Amino acid sequence: MHVGLMEGTIHRKTLTESLNAVVEHGIYHLQYHVPFSTSITNIRKEMDVHNINIVALSGTYNMIDPDIQKRHDGLQKLRYVAQQCETLGTSVITLCTGSRDPHSMWRAHPGNNSISAWKDLIVSMEEALEIAEEYRVTLAFEPEVSNVVDTAQKARNLLDEMKSPYLKVVMDGANIFHKGELPKMREMLDEAFDLLGNDIALAHAKDLDRDGHAGNLAAGTGLLDYDQYIDLLKKSGYEGAVVLHGLTEEQVPFCTKFLQEKIDAV
Repeated sequence: MHVGLMEGTIHRKTLTESLNAVVEHGIYHLQYHVPFSTSITNIRKEMDVHNINIVALSGTYNMIDPDIQKRHDGLQKLRYVAQQCETLGTSVITLCTGSRDPHSMWRAHPGNNSISAWKDLIVSMEEALEIAEEYRVTLAFEPEVSNVVDTAQKARNLLDEMKSPYLKVVMDGANIFHKGELPKMREMLDEAFDLLGNDIALAHAKDLDRDGHAGNLAAGTGLLDYDQYIDLLKKSGYEGAVVLHGLTEEQVPFCTKFLQEKIDAV
């Protein structure tokens, strides 16, 4: 496994300056947000110059948005992202299963647990997977307490219902604890990997200070049992990047060292 970073955590005036700063921290793996106004070929050239590997592109949109037009717009953006994968040297696109909240796909809503929300997700995912199959890319969705897929079991259900080789998961140990569940952390992490360990396309690293919300702290600054989390990633056979996010640039040195030590631990 390798330490990775979410693009945008370190930002300078130019892409060259930004990447110079990234590699100064010994980081050579990025999850990238595809810009719509920049030459994709130039981005690839800069990545090659800096020996940086793009491990995934961000394709998130609200897949169960109450506004159907917004779902359609998100799907078209996903197609654009999929079109850039080959040039940028990756085959993984991250997704958010979404929320019924009309203002934020990251905010919980009572309607997320409805039958209609699940049916809308199935329709949206079927459409997204048509794009994935066309461009031979993997869509990786992230179970998160604020989304329609808010448990590892629901993630397993979605994978089983879709039955697609182009659908996998993003594993983030800080995102799966509902209110009152933190005391069961070890049990829940074990369950998540039992259910999803064979379908991990990407891993994230951040932290949490309370349950009932997705983690939003820098890795190593909260309550997540990173010894167990990284051990479970290793046992699952995952060998890709563990992408740091939810941190400031000032926290990059600490988090990089923290995560690398966990990865290196026997």
